[in-house]
Amino acid sequence: MRTDETLATDSIPPGAIYRRLGVEPIVNGRSTFTILGGSLMPPQVLEAMRQAASCFVDLTELQEAVGRRLAELTRNEAAFVSGGAAAGLFLSAAACMARDTDDGVLRLADRQRYPRDFVIHRAHRIPYDAVVELAGGRLVEIGPVAGARAGDAGDGVARSAGPETEQELERAIGPGTAAILYVPKPHLAGEVLPLPTLVDAARRHDVPVVVDAAAQLPPRENLWRFTQDGADLVLFSGGKALCGPASTGLVLGRAAYVRRVAANAAPLHRPGRPMKVGKEDMIGLLAAVEWYLAQDEAAESRRFEAMVDHLVRWGHTRDDVTVTSEPYGEAGQPTPRAHIQLSRAEPSYRDALLAALRASPPRIDLLADDDVGFYVAPETLLQGEEVVIAERLAAELDRDVAELTNTALVSGGNAAE
Repeated sequence: MRTDETLATDSIPPGAIYRRLGVEPIVNGRSTFTILGGSLMPPQVLEAMRQAASCFVDLTELQEAVGRRLAELTRNEAAFVSGGAAAGLFLSAAACMARDTDDGVLRLADRQRYPRDFVIHRAHRIPYDAVVELAGGRLVEIGPVAGARAGDAGDGVARSAGPETEQELERAIGPGTAAILYVPKPHLAGEVLPLPTLVDAARRHDVPVVVDAAAQLPPRENLWRFTQDGADLVLFSGGKALCGPASTGLVLGRAAYVRRVAANAAPLHRPGRPMKVGKEDMIGLLAAVEWYLAQDEAAESRRFEAMVDHLVRWGHTRDDVTVTSEPYGEAGQPTPRAHIQLSRAEPSYRDALLAALRASPPRIDLLADDDVGFYVAPETLLQGEEVVIAERLAAELDRDVAELTNTALVSGGNAAE
C-alpha cells in the first residue's frame, strides 16, 4: 500500500534519489505488485529499520525474539520472518517434506525419499507455486480450472467444486503427500473446496495444510483466522498491505512447523540460505505489523471508496469509457477498485493507451483486464493521485490514435507482475 504518512524530508523532493539515476518514479494504480516495489513504508517502519542498522546482533536470537512478538500480535503459536512470501512458501514446502525427520531439515540430495506431493486446486494455481517445485515438491491438481465452463453440456454455466472434487481430494492424498496447499481468494470460493473441508481431510491423513495468503490483507483478522480454522502454516507478504520491507514475508502457524521452517532458513547453511533476511528487515516487519494493527480499517476503506467514486464520476462525463466500481482487488482481497472499459473495442488500442500513460511524467501504471479495459487500484495511491490519473487519461484519450500508438512503441509497453 501507499500511505500519506510516507517519510519524506523537506529538503529532498520525493523521487530525487531515483531521478539522479535516470529512473522516473511511477504513480502506482496497479496495486501492491513486487515489480513496482510493493508498498511504501510509513515513518515508524523506516525509523525502526534505521535504528536496527546501528549495531550488530545475533540474527538467530533476533529471529526468535521477533517471532515471539509477532506470534503474540497475530494470536498464533509461532511466527517467522522470511525473505518474502515466496521464500516463506519455499521454506514451508521444505518443512512439510522433511516433517518426519529428526531435525526437520530438507537435504537436497535426499529429496526423492521425502513425501513430495502438494495437493492444490487448479483454480488456485499461481506463478509463485513454482517455488514448491524448486524445493523438490510436485503439485497435484484437483477441481475445475478458475472460470472453467461446463462446455460439454453446452449450458455455459461455470463449474463449481462439490462432491466430485471432494472425491478427487481423497484420491490425491496418500503416503507421498507432503501437504495441502490453499490460496484464499474469495472471488473463487465457488470453484474450490472450503478450507475447513481441506483441514478435515488433512487431519484424517495426518498431513499439514499450508495457506498462501500473501495478498489477503485486509481484513486484519486473516492474520489469525486461517490458523484458527486449522491451517498449520500461513504466509503473508511483508511488503503489501502490511507496508513493511518489500523483501520480507510473514510465516505464521503451529510451533512445530514454524521451527522446521526456521531450521531450513538463513542464517543457517541450509536450503533457504540464499533467501536471507537482515536485522533491519526483521525489525522493519515487526514495526509494520504493529503499525498495521493500529490502523482504522473502516476509515481506510472509505478513503479507497472515495478515490474509486471520483473515477466513476469522471467516467460519467465521457462517452468513450464506462467506469464501474468493483468490490475486489486483483488478488481477491476486499479492496475496491475502478474498472474502466473502453468503448473502442480493440486490445491494441487499450495497450497503446496504457503504454502512453507510462511513457512520460507523471508516469502512471495500471493493470489491464482480459478484455479491452483496465483497473485502477486505490490502495497504492496517495491522496489526490486519482485526480492525476483521471486528468492524464482524459488527455491521452483525446489524442490522435496514430500519435498515441507511436508513443506506446517508443515507451516499450507496460510493467509485468
